[in-house]
Amino acid sequence: MGLTLTAILLGIVEGLTEFVPVSSTGHLILASKLFGYDPKTWEVFNIVIQLGAILAVVVAYWRTFWAVGMGLLKGEAHSLRFIRNLLIAFIPAAVLGVLFKNQIDALLESPVPVGWALLIGGVAILVIERVAKQGEATGIGDLPMKTALGIGFVQCIAMIPGVSRSGATIMGALAMGVERRTAAEFSFFLAIPTMMGATVLQIIDHREELAAGSGPVGWTEIGIGFAVSFIVALAVIRAFVAYVSRHGFAPFAWYRIVIGAAAIAWLSFG
Repeated sequence: MGLTLTAILLGIVEGLTEFVPVSSTGHLILASKLFGYDPKTWEVFNIVIQLGAILAVVVAYWRTFWAVGMGLLKGEAHSLRFIRNLLIAFIPAAVLGVLFKNQIDALLESPVPVGWALLIGGVAILVIERVAKQGEATGIGDLPMKTALGIGFVQCIAMIPGVSRSGATIMGALAMGVERRTAAEFSFFLAIPTMMGATVLQIIDHREELAAGSGPVGWTEIGIGFAVSFIVALAVIRAFVAYVSRHGFAPFAWYRIVIGAAAIAWLSFG
């Protein structure tokens, strides 16, 4: 498969899966096995194109960010609480991500745990959907600090490939009584510092090969993947919130179970 076509396919996978609870990292790892390309060669690419998905969040919610920014300039309490909650939720992943970076990178090398994480995570979503009590609609800035911190610790589970960062944060929020739309949007906003932090670490680690053109996968492929992931993620974000507000997360849970079981069977017996 050519570099350009691979870049387009991976950009589509990233955009489709980053903000829904199915694990973008897990899908990219399985895609490497399915399409037969070297995951180490595309390691930097897979991290950097996440910035395209981040940009999609900024564009989709530009009014929210504008209002928060203006509120900060005026010293409004709600805007300050909005930023406070995001920072509090970001801290656990930032600390653990730096302390255990080598162990996390090692987990990314094997596709087998991804299948199990997808399957178990799907079952967990079904259970949480059934037992969690739906809270009232609220804003990010209205969440208590302990809820934001709890969501931040739950996000750390997603360091295991296949768990899904969005899935962990959304389900963690639901388990704490946060309403569906607010849980999904909090997950979107929390992705910005979390994914930017991960991208910066990868860029620092691979700065020499990036400066030299990133080996066989260069800036052209990264630019294509970035653009594709941005366009696809923008469409997904707008559709996802509307869908889960009415129908919940069960379809994503069943998708995870089916894909996880298929991946386990394929990797074990294929």
